[in-house]
Amino acid sequence: MPTMISPNLLHLVTEATLKSFWRKSTLRHFLRRCSVAESFLSTWSAEETKRDLLDRLFPAIERAEKGSLVITRMADTLTEQDTFPDLDGWEDAAEKKRRAVEAVNSLRRFLKGEREKAVNAREREEARRRLQEIQQRSAQQRNTLEKLDERLKCLAATIGTQQAGYAFQDWYYDVLDYFEVPCRKPYAVDGRQIDGSVTVDGTTYLNELKFTMGQSGAPDVDVFYRKIQEKADNTMGIMTSMSGYSSVAIDAASGPRTPVLLLDHSHLYLLLTGSTTFAELINRVRRHASQTGRAYLAIADFGR
Repeated sequence: MPTMISPNLLHLVTEATLKSFWRKSTLRHFLRRCSVAESFLSTWSAEETKRDLLDRLFPAIERAEKGSLVITRMADTLTEQDTFPDLDGWEDAAEKKRRAVEAVNSLRRFLKGEREKAVNAREREEARRRLQEIQQRSAQQRNTLEKLDERLKCLAATIGTQQAGYAFQDWYYDVLDYFEVPCRKPYAVDGRQIDGSVTVDGTTYLNELKFTMGQSGAPDVDVFYRKIQEKADNTMGIMTSMSGYSSVAIDAASGPRTPVLLLDHSHLYLLLTGSTTFAELINRVRRHASQTGRAYLAIADFGR
């Protein structure tokens, strides 16, 4: 299918061609090098002017399937000119060259503008594509978070059962996968159950997951604390209790250089809103623990 060619481009190519090549033989050679068919050039009679020939040529080029390629080649070849040897030897050679330079420069400016438009168009298209990808990704993320939220609500109806506890573990690690957090799922060491681990900013945290009806108490914290102490010096722990903690449990987990961070249902639901990531959440609670020695930071106090 023929490609639409700008009328302005055709006009500028015409003027640059006529002013660059004064002799018919030189113009014929130029057109041949630009892939104009010999069958067409053979129709150029001695009586027909150069302009008349181009007036016949360009409509034929516009109808051709690859006509735009011929025009592009002509335009590129014309703008590559630094000298105009076909204009040498004429009495008014200086004036002819001046007009040729003006015509070629006009063509150059047009082509430069078209290239800039093309670049801008590509940039706009790329920006549109990136925005579309972001929107699609955001929609997918929202959909995933909504599904995780719905799963947690369903689990909450069976909280306290052993089966719900195992399902909560699966849900928790699906959340970590969503936030692309390096983790290890639950495992046993020397007969002791570890609810898995996560690594955030180079620090490894053991997990302790509580999906019980009642709040976690000080004994729960003490058991977890001992598990952490048995590991490497830089190991810390994250206890996540769906039903929260007693004040005694929070006091037991707190203290100078505490290795324990406490999360509850409010922290989990904050993640499901998409307003923060898991790593950001942990870093915020850890910063609070480092500054105050307190292992628990309520969501309401995050802005302080």
